[in-house]
Amino acid sequence: MSTSFSIIVLTYNESANLERLLRSVQGLMAPLYLVDSGSTDNTCEIAQSFGATVAFNPFENHPKQWHFALNHLPIQTPWVICLDADQELLPSLFDKLSRFSDESMPPQVNGIYFNRHNYFKGKRLKYGGYRNKYLLKMFRHGIGFSDLGENMDHRFIVPGKTIAWKDGILKEENQKENEISFWIAKHNRYSDLVAQEEIERLQQLRQQSIRPRLFGNSDERIAFLKKAWWKMPLYVRPFLYFTYRFVFQLGILDGKDGRAFHFLHAFWFRLLVDIKIEERLAKHKSDIKH
Repeated sequence: MSTSFSIIVLTYNESANLERLLRSVQGLMAPLYLVDSGSTDNTCEIAQSFGATVAFNPFENHPKQWHFALNHLPIQTPWVICLDADQELLPSLFDKLSRFSDESMPPQVNGIYFNRHNYFKGKRLKYGGYRNKYLLKMFRHGIGFSDLGENMDHRFIVPGKTIAWKDGILKEENQKENEISFWIAKHNRYSDLVAQEEIERLQQLRQQSIRPRLFGNSDERIAFLKKAWWKMPLYVRPFLYFTYRFVFQLGILDGKDGRAFHFLHAFWFRLLVDIKIEERLAKHKSDIKH
């Protein structure tokens, strides 16, 4: 069994996805942990059949769930890999991990970015900013931590140096999202979290945990763009974002289903967030008057 890294997965009713992920990591012989938030299907049974240690924690949001996982699981390895149930290692990434050892990694490197390829309805999204998305998914245990500064977009933070495996491909495809009603219901829930988060930022109750840098690493660039996004006027920014992704980042070339995804994700979802922000701010003003 690998003594260099452990694998952690978060789940809730992931029987449609989980086995695909677990088969993709099985040959690594790494300690496997699963944090479930109350699945009512056979998610936990699938995990146990692959030898996973299963823990339970009530779900509040993704950053807090990862915080629980990193601080309560009995991790004994120097590195951890944090994966979502709808992801899987492609052969290029599996090969890099199969040859990985703690001793081979320079001591100043504390984190590794994987190259995520997104799929929607069975087809890879190649445009609209989705061709290559680098995510910090592997880091030294006890050094990397979950960013609790956001409700929705979970990310990990590590001090010190990070590297990116451009040819280490992590595939992400949620089979449950083949039914568009599931996608819409999920993002309707997500829009509540994002709207509340933005209101708390307006009230200066939240601060960014990552330094915004346009020419920094992937997370620093995202932090820079988010800081600009929060300053843009409501209702205008969904139009601008959709136009940027659909036209300037060529999302229009992603085929019928890809175009639907870019419209829903870049426009519909962002517009829904803006509507909910306005509603909540109006309600807050009304409550103050009364």
